[in-house]
Amino acid sequence: MAPPPPGVVSLAMGEPDFDTPEAIVSTAVTALHAGATHYVDQQGDPDLRSAVAGAVSEIASHRYGVDQVLVTHGATAGLAAAVLAVVNPGDKVVLPEPCYSLYSDLVRLAGGTPVLVPPGPDLHWDLDALRTALAGARLIVFSNPCNPTGVVHTGAELQALGQALQGTDTLVMADEAYSTIVYDDVPFHSALSVDELRDRTIYCQTLSKAFAMTGWRVGYLAGPADVIAAATRIHMTFNGSVNAAVQRAALTAVEHGQVFAEQMLAVYQKRRDALFDRLIDIPCLSARRPEGTFYALARYDLDLTSVELTQELRAAGVLVRPGAEYGPSGEGHLRFSFATDLPVIDEALARLDRYLRSRS
Repeated sequence: MAPPPPGVVSLAMGEPDFDTPEAIVSTAVTALHAGATHYVDQQGDPDLRSAVAGAVSEIASHRYGVDQVLVTHGATAGLAAAVLAVVNPGDKVVLPEPCYSLYSDLVRLAGGTPVLVPPGPDLHWDLDALRTALAGARLIVFSNPCNPTGVVHTGAELQALGQALQGTDTLVMADEAYSTIVYDDVPFHSALSVDELRDRTIYCQTLSKAFAMTGWRVGYLAGPADVIAAATRIHMTFNGSVNAAVQRAALTAVEHGQVFAEQMLAVYQKRRDALFDRLIDIPCLSARRPEGTFYALARYDLDLTSVELTQELRAAGVLVRPGAEYGPSGEGHLRFSFATDLPVIDEALARLDRYLRSRS
């Protein structure tokens, strides 16, 4: 999480390089001057929960009440609260991979057993393997759009998951942190919009990615009322209530922030296209153009582990993430973030190109 060392450029961080939009910042400042400096409801500011319930109801085409919403210290705390609330020691939790490493860490912290399911050749789910793995599972956790692959899971994939879970008590954790970052008119389908999944889905969202609010630490969960009540008990024990003024700013983001998200999306698309225009000419690398997120997962053709390669690239002046961080299927890959400006992307890829040509 630290800044790159002097002289090193980074495509490693999953953090927007934009400042938080001024309208959101101003709301927080006004709230502080108005006295929003005290403890608030442990489940979240009532106005914010009401706005979130409305937004989630619109996604789901189904009414969610404020008792079905928990405001959390970012998606990280939301994921932790939900996993610790529903997973018991010995429970089986299915993780389609490559996936965000926090998922398996949390499952192990809860005493559960992560079951990693490799993807198909196109990095979408291998539905046959997924169906087999789901037998007897307490929970399945996935991100959509996916970190680190940039895959946007189709409505057909989600419906197939719902059909596979019919007649079971398996819960679904849908981490949709990048739902506003989808390119080329690819349709995005929330798990909440799928009839077969809605009633068993714990929806995890953050304002970090859509509104460049990573440092504000605010996100939320929505789902079955009994699960949200259990997650609230975990969250209030580990974290306590979220900063009062931050929640007022979050209300502005939820109610009025879509235009800011759209402006950032247009910039991300230019950066994605610039990155891929360069990647296709770099030896030893191949990648699928991501449909969403601000990440690209590239396969490399070298006799090095991904950790070894990232160490060598660091010495060459560029930071990226090793694919092994995201599970066994990530080995042999590097993850690039294009949540940074074009000159940084250009310089990082120039250094990567020079390094790989020196190896070939």
